[in-house]
Amino acid sequence: MLRRAFLSILVGVALLVPSIATASPALVFEPYNGTVFYAEDPDARWFPASLTKLMTAYVTFHALRDGEVTPETKVISTKNASTQPPTKLGLPVGKHITLETAIKVIIVKSANDVAVMVAETVGGSEEAFIERMNKAAKRLGMTNTQFANPHGLPNEHQFTTARDLARLARAIIIEFPEHADIFRQTHVQVGKKRLRTHNGLLISFPGADGMKTGFICDSGFNIVVSATRNGRKLVAIVLGEPSTRTRNARAAKLLENGFKRYFWKSLFGTSLDGLAMQASLSEEPAHLRAVICGPRPKKRRKRKRTRKSDISPELYELRTPVIMLAETPTAPNFSTAN
Repeated sequence: MLRRAFLSILVGVALLVPSIATASPALVFEPYNGTVFYAEDPDARWFPASLTKLMTAYVTFHALRDGEVTPETKVISTKNASTQPPTKLGLPVGKHITLETAIKVIIVKSANDVAVMVAETVGGSEEAFIERMNKAAKRLGMTNTQFANPHGLPNEHQFTTARDLARLARAIIIEFPEHADIFRQTHVQVGKKRLRTHNGLLISFPGADGMKTGFICDSGFNIVVSATRNGRKLVAIVLGEPSTRTRNARAAKLLENGFKRYFWKSLFGTSLDGLAMQASLSEEPAHLRAVICGPRPKKRRKRKRTRKSDISPELYELRTPVIMLAETPTAPNFSTAN
């Protein structure tokens, strides 16, 4: 009797494990009609990291179409842009590249300094460009999204959801097919620099043809990736994975399953707008830093210096040799958005 009860408890625990280790937000959809093939926590607030640059590109595409700028417009490196942390292109202040090249660098290399350069060029100032980003988000129905910078570096006031990112990705694909090639490029040449993509699925997944990756410690590893097979296009969104390997593997599996079930899902799937809104467990985005990058390093307390005049030579006479210690290595910087 006791043995049977014990086995029942073990089975119960085993069944509970998957629900405890729940996967992060994900969504798969067909971009032209908006049919959703799969959705998991589509309305959970999340830090977009460098997926932010999809909106930076979208706002810039509109400025190009409206004639405010041209592909040959000079995008100049300012002091504000040059102070952004990596990933970055690293142009000296005053140097420039064309807007066409700048957009490619933002999408392919995910350069944070270039994102600011583009924002200042297109919007007149970074702040004015961010205002455009939020207006565009509102126009697209991204009701659970707010932007506070054009690159995706850590900011508590910048968040989105898988559903909202799907709306943005769909708008880019439908409204600006002429810029599709930018998102499928695996490298971009800037002078003597050959910059490679962070999106490994463009190389490893058959049919992959866009879009963008993103990472900061608090978001985990994010991706929006599109793929086309036999004239059928799907987009997968995966947020909060613990590594590039798991992120790519999950996105690839979701796309594979989507293509295998394309016919039935296209008949019986719901739309992005028709997908039931899910109540969020928290109004704040998830914070994954402790899981992804470990806890923040503790600040070392500065020792109070003792003035030489306060020391009594009799009490502090050195009777052993002094050993020089190497500086303690500083903790790695995990603020990178890429």
